[in-house]
Amino acid sequence: MKQILDAILAGDTPAEEFGRLEVPEHYRGITVHADEAGMFEGLATKEKDPRKSLHLDDVPTPELGPGEALVAVMASAINYNTVWTSIFEPVSTFTFLKRYGKLSPLTARHDLQYHVVGSDLAGVVLRTGPGVNAWKPGDEVVAHCLSVELESPDGHNDTMLDSEQRIWGFETNFGGLAELALVKSNQLMPKPAHLTWEEAATPGLVNSTAYRQLVSSNGAGMKQGDVVLVWGASGGLGSSATQFALNGGAIPVCVVSSPEKAEICRAMGAELIIDRSAEGYKFWSDEHTQDQKEWKRLGAKIRELTGGDDPDIVFEHPGRETFGASVFVARKGGKIVTCASTSGFMHEYDNRYLWMNLKSIIGSHFANYREAWEANRLIAKGMIHPTLSRAYPLEETAQAAYDVHRNLHQGKVGVLTLAPTEGLGVRNAELREQHLTKINRFRDR
Repeated sequence: MKQILDAILAGDTPAEEFGRLEVPEHYRGITVHADEAGMFEGLATKEKDPRKSLHLDDVPTPELGPGEALVAVMASAINYNTVWTSIFEPVSTFTFLKRYGKLSPLTARHDLQYHVVGSDLAGVVLRTGPGVNAWKPGDEVVAHCLSVELESPDGHNDTMLDSEQRIWGFETNFGGLAELALVKSNQLMPKPAHLTWEEAATPGLVNSTAYRQLVSSNGAGMKQGDVVLVWGASGGLGSSATQFALNGGAIPVCVVSSPEKAEICRAMGAELIIDRSAEGYKFWSDEHTQDQKEWKRLGAKIRELTGGDDPDIVFEHPGRETFGASVFVARKGGKIVTCASTSGFMHEYDNRYLWMNLKSIIGSHFANYREAWEANRLIAKGMIHPTLSRAYPLEETAQAAYDVHRNLHQGKVGVLTLAPTEGLGVRNAELREQHLTKINRFRDR
């Protein structure tokens, strides 16, 4: 692995030399184990500890198949799907791997007693399989997390509708929280040249998800002047949505949970901010009953900030805790666009406020290749910026996942995999200098 790292750090190693580098038979990766899938049974979600289930293991390098690439991973990131994997919710991901393994002899590689996790990476292509023409060894890349077979007609208008669409590193093996990763070649995109490895690794999943959810015609189709209520606006997903709203001429109303997170939103350029902790919103009076007075109080606060306007779009991802309020506060004819559900999957809302006011609920899941490419292009141009707040070494990935699980983080949390230190990998210093203030606004907060 040292020769590979030395070639990457040199920054000018020819492609043919990368092609001659020896690929190690084993590499270090963050895993969960199938024989531990029941370790948290009987515990409440918040009591489940990723530090007990995530392991740093030495694992065999997988066989490279047609249409695939093997990537040396310099940095990765923590997403909530890694938290779900680590606490075996809503189901063990070994269920996904077993199902995928039955698809073909090639996919059988994924059905193992360990799962190498992670759905983001920034790194360098080491090898490509048969049929790969667009990428070569030595290419500096980031990866989006859509793994798709495209053998069904369902996916050819929108690959997210493919019957065999999966999230890499969550529903497939050999993910990005490792020194090497196996991806399909159509997951690869150029690494933004002005970013460090750890900065480039963090936006992939959340930025693409936010683009489809908010900007794309497959999502809310945001337009200029739209009022957009953004839950968790300082986090990885929410901060991307806030930036897309600002760049697209919309008006974000940012909901956060602390003064520190409010400052992150102000640094992005947002002016309308609700600190839900300071306001004391309590949307549930008990485990089974929502308090509609709190919905109305939130709606009044939004109108106070916007000069009387209700949200055209509600950018929803907390799920159960907030969904009833989200449906209520959207304007007549408005859209509630939803993904994830970090506070619970079983949503409850009063349907009278939906059907009688002609509102729409739109389900959104990650992004197709075109949407992910466009989202990455905006980062490469310096128009959208990564929200990295901290980078952990690979050995501390379990602690990083715990911090995300307990909401102890701000912005995105990165992980250094092969990169020995932060700050490496910048290839366009001039562009970086132009945007340095914006790039650094999420750090040290």
